[in-house]
Amino acid sequence: MTFVQIIEGRTDRVDDLNRLMDSWVEQTAGRRTAGHAVVGADRADPRHFVEIVEFPSYEEAMRNSNLPETDRIFHEMVALCDEPPTFTDLDVVRDEQLNKRTVMRLFEEMSDGSLDVLDELVAVDYRDHDIANDPDISGREGVRQAIRGWRTGFDFAFTVESQVADGDEVATRWSWTGMHRGEFMGLPATDKKVEMTGMTVFRFKDGMVQEGWWQWDRMSMMRQLGLLRM
Repeated sequence: MTFVQIIEGRTDRVDDLNRLMDSWVEQTAGRRTAGHAVVGADRADPRHFVEIVEFPSYEEAMRNSNLPETDRIFHEMVALCDEPPTFTDLDVVRDEQLNKRTVMRLFEEMSDGSLDVLDELVAVDYRDHDIANDPDISGREGVRQAIRGWRTGFDFAFTVESQVADGDEVATRWSWTGMHRGEFMGLPATDKKVEMTGMTVFRFKDGMVQEGWWQWDRMSMMRQLGLLRM
């Protein structure tokens, strides 16, 4: 279970606190167990800071605390604060990464052919970047037409292999399997099974997919269809 530690304190030496954290990050490289750290300043009271540190588990957090650099940094942090900082230890019982869930649903609905859901997930002025398309596809309706074109040629489904979220972007590594049931790129149906892999990065705005970048194994697909011989 993921474990989170919240550290709160008060100081007017936030810059010194940041330099202290930079030093700890550098000195514990290759040994620290913390995977994610956020430091925030209270808008209502800039001297009030909150640090949130994420670990894979409580046990890993304790290993991190036992590093000599962590102990030294803690004492230096105390010296920067008006009073000793407080610690809150939390076992994470829910971690909802909403943009990742939206992307997962988008791939599921494309696999099912449920294109009406695009109205809920994709921005009206969405822009799609794909090396196979020149120019880029623009707009929600453009995406809808592109998916219909693929579904005319293939009975297909995506499998999401992994996802990483960073800020307003979600990167997804996926695999794709399709049966060639209709005309595609001028090629009549062959009933061949086609498999390929790819990655897509989606950018979000106001909770909807605003922009996408696709990289996929087009050469492999063309070889499997007999359109390319090597």
